[in-house]
Amino acid sequence: MTAHPAPLLLSIDQGTTSSRAILFDHKWQVVGCAQEEFTQHYPGDGWVEHDPENIWNTTLRTCAKVIAGTSSPGRIAGLGIANQRETTILWERKSGQPVCNAIVWQDRRTAKWCAQLKRQGLEPTIRAKTGLLLDPYFSATKIQWMLENVPGARAKADRGQLAFGTVDSFLIWRLTDGRQHLTDATNASRTMLFNIHDGDWDEELLHLFGIPRSLLPEVKNCADEYGIARQAVPGLQIPIAGVAGDQQAALFGQACLAPGRVKSTCGTGCFLVMNTGKRPIRSENRLLTTIGYRLENETTYALEGSIFNAGTAIQWLRDLGVIRDNRDIDRHVSTTRSNGGVYLVPAFTGLGAPHWSPDARGILSGITRDTDASALVRAALESVGYQTHDLIQAMQADSGLVIDEIRVDGGMAVNAWLLQFLADITRTPVCKPVTTEITAQGVAYLAALQLGIIESRQAIHDHWKPGMSFDGTMDELTRERNLLGWQNAVNRCLE
Repeated sequence: MTAHPAPLLLSIDQGTTSSRAILFDHKWQVVGCAQEEFTQHYPGDGWVEHDPENIWNTTLRTCAKVIAGTSSPGRIAGLGIANQRETTILWERKSGQPVCNAIVWQDRRTAKWCAQLKRQGLEPTIRAKTGLLLDPYFSATKIQWMLENVPGARAKADRGQLAFGTVDSFLIWRLTDGRQHLTDATNASRTMLFNIHDGDWDEELLHLFGIPRSLLPEVKNCADEYGIARQAVPGLQIPIAGVAGDQQAALFGQACLAPGRVKSTCGTGCFLVMNTGKRPIRSENRLLTTIGYRLENETTYALEGSIFNAGTAIQWLRDLGVIRDNRDIDRHVSTTRSNGGVYLVPAFTGLGAPHWSPDARGILSGITRDTDASALVRAALESVGYQTHDLIQAMQADSGLVIDEIRVDGGMAVNAWLLQFLADITRTPVCKPVTTEITAQGVAYLAALQLGIIESRQAIHDHWKPGMSFDGTMDELTRERNLLGWQNAVNRCLE
C-alpha cells in the first residue's frame, strides 16, 4: 500500500499593518512564512484607510512566496483566512473593483452619527441584538458613510450592483474569481448588523442604517466550505475551509475552548477575549458580547475588551525616531527602575473598552526635565498592562469567574518585560505558548476540522503547549501607586 503524503495547511493572516502567509505541516510546525507591510492612509483627524488593492496584492505575494518555498505545493490540503475585523470594503459585483478605500476598524469619522443615534435612544436595541455598543468601531456606520459619500454608491447599492465585506469576504471573492460572497459568523458579529441570538442579518438594523440586504454576504460556520481558491497561486486549486476574525482565530488557536479561558492578543491593538460557552453574557461594564466561534451551526459566545492602540504606541515612538527596533525597546526599559510618574494614554483613535470614548485623544502626563526616551518607551509598554488590568476587572465582574491565567500572543508578546509587567499589574499569571503563530494556527485548525484532518476540538486542546510563564512579583504598594497614576491620566484624557 502506498502511503499518502502528509497534508500541509496554508493560512492567510491579513492584519491591520501587514499581510502574512504561513504554511503548517501535519505536526503544526511552521514550514513557511512570508510577510509584507502596506501603507496606512490618514486623510483626516481620526480617519484611517487602506487601499484594498494593497491588501489583495500583499496577500497574493506572500502566498506565492510561501508556496514557492515548498517542494510539494500539491500537498496543500486547504486554506484558512484570519483577518482584521470591522474594516469595511464596498466593491462592484461586475468588475470586483472597490468603490473607494477601505475604512479601517480604527477609523472614527462616524462618531457624530453614532452620538446622534445614542441621543435617539437606539443603543439598547442595537446592544440587545448584536452584543455591541453603538460605536464607529463597527462596520454598520462605515457602510452607511460610504453609501452617502461615495458618488453613485447609493444608487448602485439599491440596484444590487455592489457587495459589502469585511476583509475576509473581499479576499474570498477575489480568491474564488467572484464566485463566492461569503463571511463567517465571527466577522458578521462585528458589523453591528448581525443578530447574534438568531444567527442572521437583522432586518430592523438594516433598515435603521439604510443598508440593502443585497449588499451582504452569506454567513457560514467558521469551519465550512468557502469555495476553491483559484488565485492564491496559479495552477493550484485550494479549498478555503476555515475563516475567523483575527481575535476569534487567536481564541481558537490558544485552545480557549472551555468557559472561563482567556487570551490576550497584543498587536496593533490589544484584545482580551473570554470564552463564555453557549450562553451570551450581557456586560454591565461596557465589554462586548460577541461570537467566539460557530461550528456545526452551534454558537460559542465570548466577552471581549478592545484596546484600540497598543503596538501603535510603539510604532509612534519609532516614527518619532525615539526607537528603531525591538532591541532599542529592550535597551531602554532595562535602564529604568520605575516609571517616574510618567504615563502615556495612547488614545490616538479614541479609547475602547471599558470607556468607549471616540473623541478621546492621547495624553502624556507626569513629564519633567528629567523625562528621557527610556521613560517614554516604558510608558508605552506599561499602557498595555494598565489597559489590560482595566479589562480584567470588568470581565471578572461581568462573568462572575476568576481569571486564573492569561494566554498571550501577538507581535508585542515577544517582549518579556511587557509580559512580566502584565503579570505584575493584573496579579494574574501570564503564559505564552510554544507556538508563536497563534492566529494563523487558529484558522488552520478550523480548516483541518472541516477537511477531516483532525477529528475533534480535543485534539486542539491536547496540542496546545505552554512556553514561557510569568507570575506577579511587584509589591502591592507600588502596584496600587502605579494604578492610581494611570487612572488619573485616563481621567485627564476623558475631560
